[in-house]
Amino acid sequence: MPRFNIMHEPEVGAFLRAHPVAHLVTVGADGVPDATLLPILIDNDGGRDRVVAHFARANNHWRRIVNGSPALFVVAGPDAYISPSWYASKAEHGRVVPTWNYSAVHLSGPVTIYDDVDWVRTAVTRLTERHEGERAKPWAVSDAPATYVSGQLRAVVGIEMTIVKVEAKAKLSQNRSDEDRYGVIAGLREESGPPGARQASAVAAAMQEQFEH
Repeated sequence: MPRFNIMHEPEVGAFLRAHPVAHLVTVGADGVPDATLLPILIDNDGGRDRVVAHFARANNHWRRIVNGSPALFVVAGPDAYISPSWYASKAEHGRVVPTWNYSAVHLSGPVTIYDDVDWVRTAVTRLTERHEGERAKPWAVSDAPATYVSGQLRAVVGIEMTIVKVEAKAKLSQNRSDEDRYGVIAGLREESGPPGARQASAVAAAMQEQFEH
């Protein structure tokens, strides 16, 4: 992985706070891969960095996970197609090709399944607090009737992964000249229409922020 694409540690923390959902990828005992999109919580328990999440019990993915087996959480940021027509250097020599800009963090390590109501209650409560905390009128797990919550928790299974490896990459045209990068930012901002406009705008903002730092 080229050095110019690697996120630095402070950037990784900010990225994970801004993108609290990830695809969990594991491989079953039969060698067949499984993937599920899950809300996640990055935690530090006694100096041990971990990912906390939960499955719907009806999702068979969790049953195929062997405790202690390796897993990968893929945390994806915005991405966008980059047209070579946006590069200033296109007019100079024409030696340009399309590419794709994106940001992503890969977290990997051994996983443990928790089919335990108390463990799941704590995880669900903390995840809820993570997403409701800044709302004017935050909803809390305790707002719902206790019997209803208990029933819902029995339909959920927890998962925890100890983070042993972090790979973080922000491919944002760092290898291009300033003129080319400004051209890309302008081109992305001019993109219109779903589904790419929001992603393009977010990639342009990430590139602009990188320039400012």
